[in-house]
Amino acid sequence: MNLRTWYALSVVWGLFTMVSSAESWSADSVKLTRSGDTVGVTINGEEFATYQFAKSLPKPFFSPVKVTGTQISRPIVGEDYKGDHPHHKGIWVSVDEVNDIKFWAEKGKLENRGVELLVAEGNPAKLKTETHWLGDDGKPVLIETTTIAIHANRLLNYDIRFKMASGDVHFKDTKEGLLGFRIAESMREDKGSGIITNADGKNGSKECWGQRSAWVDYVGPVDGKTFGVTIFDHPKNFRPSRYHVRNYGLFSVSPFGEAAYTNNAEKPVDDVFPKGSELRMRYGIFFHTGDAASAKLADVNAQFLKTADDTK
Repeated sequence: MNLRTWYALSVVWGLFTMVSSAESWSADSVKLTRSGDTVGVTINGEEFATYQFAKSLPKPFFSPVKVTGTQISRPIVGEDYKGDHPHHKGIWVSVDEVNDIKFWAEKGKLENRGVELLVAEGNPAKLKTETHWLGDDGKPVLIETTTIAIHANRLLNYDIRFKMASGDVHFKDTKEGLLGFRIAESMREDKGSGIITNADGKNGSKECWGQRSAWVDYVGPVDGKTFGVTIFDHPKNFRPSRYHVRNYGLFSVSPFGEAAYTNNAEKPVDDVFPKGSELRMRYGIFFHTGDAASAKLADVNAQFLKTADDTK
C-alpha cells in the first residue's frame, strides 16, 4: 500500500468514525411516558425513574430510581413500615417550617395540580409540574412550579419556582429541606461502605454536612456494583445552599438553614416573602456508576451550569 492510498483510507475511516460517533451521540434519548398518575422515564430504552403524583400521596416524588437496571433509591415504604424517616421517598421537593407547617415531615399536604410533558422525547426530555403547598384551610400557602430537564447521562436539572399565594410566606431557619434523595440502604456511610466527598476536598458526612459547596457526592455499593449520586448547587440561587448529607442515607440541599446547619454558629435567618412575589432556585442531581473520580463531576457540573440557564 502506497502512502497516497493509506492516506485516502485514513480519511475515509476518520469520516466513518465521526459519523458513527455523531449517530451514537444523537441516538441518546430520554423518553417520558404518562400513564394515569405517573410518568415513566426511560433512557435509551432502559428504565430510569417513575414520577408519582397522585393526589392521594402526601407529595409528588420520583421512585424508584434505577441506574443500569439497579435500584439505587430506597424502596417506597408502606403504612406498616417500621424503619426511619418514612417521608424520605426517592427524589422529592419539600421544606419544613413554611408558615409553621412541617411539609418535609408530611404534616402538610403538597398536592399536585398538573404535569405537562414539555419535551416527551429528546436529550434532555422535560416535564413541568405544578404543586400547591396547602395550609390548614386547604388553600395554597405557595404554588410551586418546577421544570425538570432529564439528560441522557442521568443529570436532572431542577428549576424550582415558588409563588407566594395566600399572603406573606415565612420560611423559618431549618435543616429539613429542600431537594432530597434517599439512597439504597447498602450505600449508607454508616454501613461502612458509603463514601461522601464534596467539591472542596472534604470527606465524610461529618466534614460535608452543613457545608456550602458546588457539589456533594455520595457513593456506595448495590448488588456488588458501585453507584453514586451527586447534588449540585447553582451560584445564582438567592443564597448559597448547604447540604443535609447523613451517614444513614439522607441526602439533600437547601438554602433555608443558616443556624440549623451550623449548630448555631451562624445567626438564624428567617425569610419572609410578600404575597405575590416569586422565588427561583436551581439544583442538579446526577446519578452515576463508579466512584466520584470516574464520574468526572467537574465536567457534569459545567454541564449543569450551562444547561440550567437554558431551562424555561
